[in-house]
Amino acid sequence: MTRINRRILLASRPEGAVTPASFKLEQAPLDALAEGQFRVRNLYLSIDPYMRGRMNDAKSYAAPLALGEVMIGETAGDVVESKHRDFAVGDKVTGMFGWQDYGTSDGAGVRKIDDTRVPMTAYLGVAGMPGATAWYGLNKIIAPRPGQTVVVSAASGAVGSVVGQLAKLAGCRAVGIAGGEQKCRYVVDELGFDACVDYKAGNLHQDLKNATPDGVDGCFENVGGEALDATLSRMNPFGRIAVCGMIAGYDGQPVPIKQPSIILTMRLLVQGFIVTEHLDLWPEALGTLAALVLEKKLRYRDSVVDGLEHAPEALIGLLQGKNFGKQLVKIA
Repeated sequence: MTRINRRILLASRPEGAVTPASFKLEQAPLDALAEGQFRVRNLYLSIDPYMRGRMNDAKSYAAPLALGEVMIGETAGDVVESKHRDFAVGDKVTGMFGWQDYGTSDGAGVRKIDDTRVPMTAYLGVAGMPGATAWYGLNKIIAPRPGQTVVVSAASGAVGSVVGQLAKLAGCRAVGIAGGEQKCRYVVDELGFDACVDYKAGNLHQDLKNATPDGVDGCFENVGGEALDATLSRMNPFGRIAVCGMIAGYDGQPVPIKQPSIILTMRLLVQGFIVTEHLDLWPEALGTLAALVLEKKLRYRDSVVDGLEHAPEALIGLLQGKNFGKQLVKIA
């Protein structure tokens, strides 16, 4: 039986904000498997901020996605056909199969998962790449010590929510920055942060000052712009800043640092990082995160959009801050 594969391609490069016009949905029959290959039916697609950068034709840590290519993205699903000795029909896996119904692989970069104890969706979030991102930035760059204060922007998102919880487990005061009263309540009441500042309330600098009476020792930055400026103004000497993302500028908006001299006067360490450049540490990170999920020491929340055809609007919503927790698309 020939399988028909729906896939979403990058149709044009956005100028400014992403719109549906940047994408094209098409259908095509799948080729037969070659020896050493297997086929995955994608059940869930992860939607992440890095996708916006890959849509641009600009110098970055990774090559831009070519026009006409399937949109990049990690998926979780079932093996449905196999000519590979290490992957059998019925295996559950994650891999970078992109925005499509089916993925074909020789096994490179594909990870088997066990969804009998940890839900499949968690392997795209808290126990997957976003979780590993949080674990690496916090432990290897911020290196928190008990009693210190860690500030996290986009605190209700897939990465930020894990950073704050790990900081609390390390004995730190965790302070989030998020958009809206509902998200801030979630960050404090359900995730266990000590405080959360609503940047939409219009008093970010003073509210953050009130929430960090002893200053800030570590900053996990996902947003940039005003959030970063506010946190910089509260940094203690020899503070550490892990720069994970600058989502405030992903549509081309300028996000200058208003007081860069603070980096010098406070002798700050500012380190950007790409978690896929540290794959040697992923087994430790993912093992720790999965165990914490099983022990119910890590909480998480998924935002799920139903249908592959709605993936573009899921990405657009994510870039506008409309998601709550980890943004996923349920494909099958």
